[in-house]
Amino acid sequence: MKSKYDIIWVDSTDSTNEEAARQISHLDNLSVVSACRQTAGRGQRGNTWSSAPGENLTFSIVLKCPLEAYDQFAISEAAALAVVDLLSDYGLEGKIKWPNDIYVGNRKICGILIENSIKGTALSHSIAGIGLNVNQTSFDPEIPNPTSFALETGVKDFKVRNMLEEYMDIFSVYCSRYLHSNGGLGRLRRMYLSQMWRMGEKAEFIDYTTMPQGHIDGPVGITDNGTAEGRRFTGTITGLNDVGNLKIKDHTDGMVLEFGFKEIGYIL
Repeated sequence: MKSKYDIIWVDSTDSTNEEAARQISHLDNLSVVSACRQTAGRGQRGNTWSSAPGENLTFSIVLKCPLEAYDQFAISEAAALAVVDLLSDYGLEGKIKWPNDIYVGNRKICGILIENSIKGTALSHSIAGIGLNVNQTSFDPEIPNPTSFALETGVKDFKVRNMLEEYMDIFSVYCSRYLHSNGGLGRLRRMYLSQMWRMGEKAEFIDYTTMPQGHIDGPVGITDNGTAEGRRFTGTITGLNDVGNLKIKDHTDGMVLEFGFKEIGYIL
């Protein structure tokens, strides 16, 4: 059956985000590049994305939508919420581990990398790269806490191409209903907050803004195991600021701190 979406399937590429970027002038809004194998898949903060060839979904969506650069985090919100909805369709409860990881329980099932091109004060285009663990059941032991549809359900014959179509059906609705409508961004933010992992819970964090100058490009973000340098503290996630940075109440002094993507880590 012919797809309702413009999906380019490739056997192998360095990165679907890179492949989409190379073809960006020829691709329309909501075009998709999907690869059976990535040789240099990337995640947030420069981390690599490891995926068994043919067993999972690794794809990138091109977006050419009229958003102000100030509102760019809305694309992350829509992409993440669409994954949560897809999981729910298969009986799984997903939560969004800020900014762009999707967890089932305390295990990561999906990672998202959004790359934006800005012209003036607006986005000229965005590429949403998504890696979703589907049929893989054995992972590199260096990956601390992975899971997949197969591991969570006990089923290992999911049709990844059909699943991509399902995801695009969900994501396209988020785009039309919230990214392109009056008041939609506010509603999108509220839904994202309602699905955040560890929202309102007491947790341990690492503040990477206290690291020595020049060290912040290491294994930072909120996916590490707490072994990197930085100030450890107990806090509670209270929400996001206007541009999508994380707000945490520090239990040491009661202050609410704000952190960007490279500035905070969970101790799992």
